[in-house]
Amino acid sequence: MKEQDLHNTNDTYLAQWLAGDISDEQLKEMVSEADFKAFLKLRKGINTYADLNAETDSTFAKIQEQISHKKPVKVRQLGTQRWWLGIAASVVVLLGIFFLLDNDTILVETNFGEQKTIALLDGSEVILNSKSTISYNETNWSKNRTLQLNGEAYFKVQKGSTFTVETANGTVQVLGTQFNVNTNLDLFEVVCYEGKVRVESKEKSVVLLPSNSLRRINGNDLEQWNVADLNPSWIHGESSFKNVPLKYVISALESQYDVTINSSKINDNIEFTGSFPHNDINIALQTVFKSLGIPYNEKEKETIYLGVK
Repeated sequence: MKEQDLHNTNDTYLAQWLAGDISDEQLKEMVSEADFKAFLKLRKGINTYADLNAETDSTFAKIQEQISHKKPVKVRQLGTQRWWLGIAASVVVLLGIFFLLDNDTILVETNFGEQKTIALLDGSEVILNSKSTISYNETNWSKNRTLQLNGEAYFKVQKGSTFTVETANGTVQVLGTQFNVNTNLDLFEVVCYEGKVRVESKEKSVVLLPSNSLRRINGNDLEQWNVADLNPSWIHGESSFKNVPLKYVISALESQYDVTINSSKINDNIEFTGSFPHNDINIALQTVFKSLGIPYNEKEKETIYLGVK
């Protein structure tokens, strides 16, 4: 059988299997061992996404339809063990989430103004703030509970082996606890709400207990203080700040509302203490900039200019 014909036949098998018309045992007899393993991994990725977002039925139907009605096209010849990557790519585009199939690494990301709750394999939970990403290896998770974070997330960690959050600005390690990590530009902030947290940043190690928090801004010395909240305010629809340079507040506003804020005419290092809501951009802008006496104007759609009346 020609390679292109083989690919088209396997496409049909995959569509039938995803639809439940072919059992695992039947599919295993129809395709090579390498392709069967790849199909299993692809299905696991789809099922994982379904856990993250319940509204995937229509998307899943689109995947099946796309595969079963695939139009013949001219393609560059691929190795017999790699043809399925094209199908995986179409799944990635439709689902909007990336499963790096070669090394079992899962990456989850959020869009502007979006929050997402992720159930990890050990029962731990991550609530991901807007424009943030986490990635982790699902195969080694039971032995190595390590994930990478870019942005902000609130963690509820089940007891077990060491749980590690790696960021560009520092590392957080726990055994079982609840804590928040915010890594944005050169800001690194950790708050412990339950249990015990070890934070390592710039060759310094600090242990945080419940209500303890620390922060490093722009590579400066670590700051520490106590908080009274039981969990971060952003999971309830409000971003809060304490003596934070305005540029980080601006970044948070941009992530929540999908706008660009031009601060070239102001000093964006002045400090802001306060909060803004996630459901009304006008109130959010007034809360932040009017309290600082900074005029602003939306000269262009979705672009806010500060220091301009």
